[in-house]
Amino acid sequence: MTDSDLDLVYTTLCNTLTLEGEAQASLYLARLALLCLTELDDPRRALSLIEAAKLPVAAAA
Repeated sequence: MTDSDLDLVYTTLCNTLTLEGEAQASLYLARLALLCLTELDDPRRALSLIEAAKLPVAAAA
């Protein structure tokens, strides 16, 4: 994914979260995470990403 692609995806996600509203944001993100993880079709990679998400953003990059 290019920087431009990543920017588009991030901006779309932010706009969608705004439209969903604060009350629905956690549910939306959980569903999105599950959908993304199923696309991996790799349990080890999925577990690795779950662990990486616990780290501060600067450390995970």
